[in-house]
Amino acid sequence: MDGMNPKNLKVNGDRLWDSLMEMAQIGPGVAGGNCRLALSDFDKEGRDLFVRWCQEAGCSIAVDKMGNIFARRPGKNPDLPPVTTGSHLDTQPTGGKFDGVFGVLAGLEVIRTLNDNNIETEAPVEVAVWTNEEGSRFAPAMVASGVFAGVFDLDYGHSRADVDGKTIGEELQRIGYMGDQTPGEHPIRAFFEAHIEQGPILEAEKKTIGVVTGAQGQRWFEVTLTGAESHAGTTPMNRRKDALVAASRLVTRINEIALAHPPHAVSTVGMMQVSPNSRNTIPGSVFLTVDLRHPEDETLSAMEAELRLACDEICGPAGIAADVDMIWYSPPIAFDKDCVGAVRKAAGEAGYENMEIISGAGHDACYVSRVAPTAMIFVPCEDGVSHNESESATPEDLAAGCNVLLYAMLERASA
Repeated sequence: MDGMNPKNLKVNGDRLWDSLMEMAQIGPGVAGGNCRLALSDFDKEGRDLFVRWCQEAGCSIAVDKMGNIFARRPGKNPDLPPVTTGSHLDTQPTGGKFDGVFGVLAGLEVIRTLNDNNIETEAPVEVAVWTNEEGSRFAPAMVASGVFAGVFDLDYGHSRADVDGKTIGEELQRIGYMGDQTPGEHPIRAFFEAHIEQGPILEAEKKTIGVVTGAQGQRWFEVTLTGAESHAGTTPMNRRKDALVAASRLVTRINEIALAHPPHAVSTVGMMQVSPNSRNTIPGSVFLTVDLRHPEDETLSAMEAELRLACDEICGPAGIAADVDMIWYSPPIAFDKDCVGAVRKAAGEAGYENMEIISGAGHDACYVSRVAPTAMIFVPCEDGVSHNESESATPEDLAAGCNVLLYAMLERASA
């Protein structure tokens, strides 16, 4: 940082907050949050606003074939790969104002602060917007950063469809964000992602900054239980093959699987579809989703084995067929020591109370870490609530996270 004391350099917290509130007007929810689904018209509007702001800040814009946006502020040495930050602009159907968007606009605020102070970095500095991080419209989550990192191929990414059969490729074309760059052909010197914690730990420990050392592994499953539809009034109880009864028992077992691996294991059945969904017909089929997470891969594998055993034990005696398909696997992540160290140093030099933490959620940084040195910065959110319209974070905490991001990026962007 050319001898500059980071305590003398601060982002404009009011400007960051105003940008967040302006972006929050796009795709408003019904209870104060946001519904800005990936590649929707609202997502296009949010992307367009971000691009305009970055161009006004002197950035060049590149877009790849998964719709990932890269806004670059030049450095002294254009041959160096950029030091990049960013997150996502898409939200859950009942999402908040800060999940994802804070990481994007914190990056923009870093660039604006560098401009305000006439600071020229050695390496370029860049802000990325990753497509469909949430996975709420197109499964799986983080698919575009996954294509960027080589986890998925481009055809797979483009073919992901929503419940109406519309694909990512089609929707990218429709909203004008099918870019020219091939995902992954975009070197990154270091990547930092700032994010609200989405959990209660920082708030409970009264810490302003979470120095994220890694992320939990995740396994997503789609389970289909098939019994037999039959008349609700004429079929004796002992002759039924009720798929919903089996599903209800399975949901309880899935909850018990996580409880058996404390303190980090979590398990969730988040979606269920019952067929034929008629009040006087015994359910013949149930589709449900299962989300298993743990920071140790060995335990995560054991949890998967317990899920499959539970299906066998519950469904077999009941004459129910069970199909268990793992649709997504993200292994536990350990972030780059030097990048984590840069975050830790920045938090300390800025005087913020901080602690090491493991992310319980998936983030684009998890995939980017496969192809570039990566770290994350967490700030508290009220009561740990996220994926909820009541999601809340203070302007002061967001500015603190942005300051840490600024200092860490400056260190990595030096010679």
